[in-house]
Amino acid sequence: MGSHNHGASSGAELSNGAPLLTVNGKPVENGVVDAGLKSLDHYQRALPKWRYNLRQRLLPLIRWETPYLAMLQEKLRTPALDRYFAITANLGTHTFFMIGLPVLFWCSFSSFGKGLVHILAAGVFWTGFIKDMLSLPRPLSPPLHRITMSGSAALEYGFPSTHSANAVSVTVYSILVLHSDKNTFSPSTTFALELLAYFYAFSIVFGRLYCGMHGFLDVIIGSIMGAAISYIEFYYGPPFQDWLYASDYLAPILFAITILILVRIHPEPADDCPCFDDSVSFAGVIVGLEIGTWHFARSRWNHIYNGPNALFDLSALGWPVIVIRLILGVLIIFAWREVMKPTLLKVLPHLFRVIETHGLSLPRRFFMPASEYKDVPLNLRDDEVLPKVSDIPRMMRSIRGPGRGRAVSIGPQSAADAYETLAYRERKRRESLSSEKGSGLKQAQSTAEGTDGEESMVDQTAHSSGVEKYERQMGQGQVVVESTGNLSPNSSAVEEPGMYLGQRDELGEREIFSKLTRPRVRYDVEVVTKLVVYAGIGWLAVDMIPILFELTGLLGAGHLPLPVPSS
Repeated sequence: MGSHNHGASSGAELSNGAPLLTVNGKPVENGVVDAGLKSLDHYQRALPKWRYNLRQRLLPLIRWETPYLAMLQEKLRTPALDRYFAITANLGTHTFFMIGLPVLFWCSFSSFGKGLVHILAAGVFWTGFIKDMLSLPRPLSPPLHRITMSGSAALEYGFPSTHSANAVSVTVYSILVLHSDKNTFSPSTTFALELLAYFYAFSIVFGRLYCGMHGFLDVIIGSIMGAAISYIEFYYGPPFQDWLYASDYLAPILFAITILILVRIHPEPADDCPCFDDSVSFAGVIVGLEIGTWHFARSRWNHIYNGPNALFDLSALGWPVIVIRLILGVLIIFAWREVMKPTLLKVLPHLFRVIETHGLSLPRRFFMPASEYKDVPLNLRDDEVLPKVSDIPRMMRSIRGPGRGRAVSIGPQSAADAYETLAYRERKRRESLSSEKGSGLKQAQSTAEGTDGEESMVDQTAHSSGVEKYERQMGQGQVVVESTGNLSPNSSAVEEPGMYLGQRDELGEREIFSKLTRPRVRYDVEVVTKLVVYAGIGWLAVDMIPILFELTGLLGAGHLPLPVPSS
């Protein structure tokens, strides 16, 4: 895509001759609706009234904190901190935990591992639930610079922060375990681990502010949610687990049905956001984990890993055996995903078409029903919780490459960013027009346009020349809107306009003016595919892989002598 005149509101065209409209604070010509008004309309049309009203009440807080975040970022930024916080952000991602958590089960820390899976799954699900329900944007860029190693992170909504929820939940849960009677570490080791936990949480939570990915409200609410989830798991998780494993097969089945119901009632977002995909993945892991541990507790190998007289002893196994166990286990998990995903994507569409003919389908926004496509491409570009094997070298190169582990960009990165840029710019235009007509007319216009008091809140905060500097940059991201007026094939609503975003690469010192890539077509079978694949990963990690270790003889722990009881 060639460069465009960013400031012009007419004359620019696509290669197909379709008119391009730049939103620069003035209504476009030829009777076309002002793009700023259309951006305000987008969420009002896409969300139920109660969700839209709640969003409008919280949106001024997001806008209020943005210039303060930009001022903080500018005062603190250094190349070393950029790289540190961009890289450490990976320690709060789903991918990191999905690869690391199985190791706990294979090294006889199954109780701690289960607790972590529970709190992370709850954190990912409920933060994603709220993100999609409210559809609140991240703080605007500019004035913020976005520092990240993940191309998909900016596509999600901002409130609340899942990274913060994950980091705080892991920290709080770990500290609770360290202070419990189950802790076998020495006081000095306990103290060191506790300090490490606090430092980990600080690095992730503060890093989200530093990197311009979240605001104060995002990380505060995310942290509160993470802490609450950890307390619930620590005090009420073990009794629930005891009940589940003592019950017959109906208990895990009912638990799985409950999880599936929660997945079904997950709110549909205003934009195509990957939050739902993450929630589905972790829901599958939880289902597989509980079914797997329920089954393993009834197997003849349970006494090796669980109970007061468990045989498993890392030191007795030896490091060569431990390393082989870990490599083999990880390879099995990757092999399962590489085989099952394409198989399900090929088989399930036929089943879904049969279900549709009986009127039993449960359509979800942004997902195409099986009756409207023939086959699902097997090379789908996913925001995977667990990366593909082929993606691992690329991930490693991104850390060592010329970007030094991070990308820094300025400007809208997603549809939510673009709509917020347009909405804020339009609000400022209205505010300017209103000020020219006197305070009385301004108040009347605010009420008529339903801005929910945003102007008064922003006016009260524009008290410092430092803040005003960054406030003037808000809404300045380059956005060009392609007027379409086409009807969506699945509804009578007018299709959202195409957008071109001007995004400056700070490291490359160049501005990229590229079309906002619409999310790829999503297929209805992908939801069930994710549930099955990730349920299988949870089941393999806690049941089948430990059993396989025991069946191989030398890789198992069943041959180890009984532990000597403590006096």
